Amino acid sequence: MLTSSQIRIVLKILRTEYGDRSTALTFNSPFQLLISTMLSAQSTDKQVNKITDSLFKQCPDAPSFLRLGKRELEKRIKSIGLYKNKANHIYETCKILVDKYQGEVPESLEELTQLPGVGRKTANVVLSVGFKKDAIAVDTHVFRVANRLGLAEADTPQKTELQLMKNIPQKDWSAAHHWLIWHGRMICKAKNPKCETCPLKNYCQYVRNPVSVIK
Repeated sequence: MLTSSQIRIVLKILRTEYGDRSTALTFNSPFQLLISTMLSAQSTDKQVNKITDSLFKQCPDAPSFLRLGKRELEKRIKSIGLYKNKANHIYETCKILVDKYQGEVPESLEELTQLPGVGRKTANVVLSVGFKKDAIAVDTHVFRVANRLGLAEADTPQKTELQLMKNIPQKDWSAAHHWLIWHGRMICKAKNPKCETCPLKNYCQYVRNPVSVIK
């Protein structure tokens, strides 16, 4: 794992490279962000945005999703992966939001992760991006990049999240989440990472010893 001084340098470089980049998902409310993030599992943001562009015009909130119905929702999202499971989770989540939260999205990790189909990653995205709270969402990009760089040394997303919360100043949690995602998309790809052009190659643990670091 990187030393505290190396972590400061790595974060400074990431800030310079990716600045204020945020999510590529399009939304107009925490509810819409929640739905988009639920849809994004094993799908691209581009695919999700294509669906939600028309879906959110008809169904901007939880009550309207319930009026649409589960079967019609399945038809609307059929072009993305796991659409039946996602439709079921979204419909059940909307029922809970209407029945328990007056249609609003709760603002705590504990309450969010009790919603069907909402794990820590999705919950932290909503907290960070939707409610502007300090949180680190560990998706596949963050998990891979953080462990390759040496910002974390963990074998699960949750352990990675906890280590990142310890190693990164709280005021930078949300921004660092996006920096790591964009670095994973642009440079530190799962296959054929662009190590030779990476601005972090002098600090990266994967570059130094790729055998012992998560691929």
